[in-house]
Amino acid sequence: VQLQAYGGGLVQAGGSLRLSCAASGRTFSNYVMAWFRQAPGKEREFVAAISWSGVITYYADSVKGRFTISRDNAKSTLFLQMNSLKPEDTAIYYCAARSGSGTYYRPGNYDYWGQGTQVTVSS
Repeated sequence: VQLQAYGGGLVQAGGSLRLSCAASGRTFSNYVMAWFRQAPGKEREFVAAISWSGVITYYADSVKGRFTISRDNAKSTLFLQMNSLKPEDTAIYYCAARSGSGTYYRPGNYDYWGQGTQVTVSS
């Protein structure tokens, strides 16, 4: 499956952004989807994941209560609504897909990755 993330940008602290990830090539609903992010000089870290049906979601503690992951299987699109943004949320955000099992927060358990979209939060 091919993934294309978009929607990043520059926003002031306290603002909001909505990221999208368009999937193509294979049946989107077959995949568990996730968002990861990577700040300069840091490892890629888990942000949020969502089950194939959209019923089950997981969040990193650092974004819980501020970010919401969702998906539209009919449109093969994944979303990340980010509210109350903080400067420490600044990173490149990647969407990822997996068809296998394993812990949802490990990047190595994901088979496909989008190219990333930059999110910059100014203080």
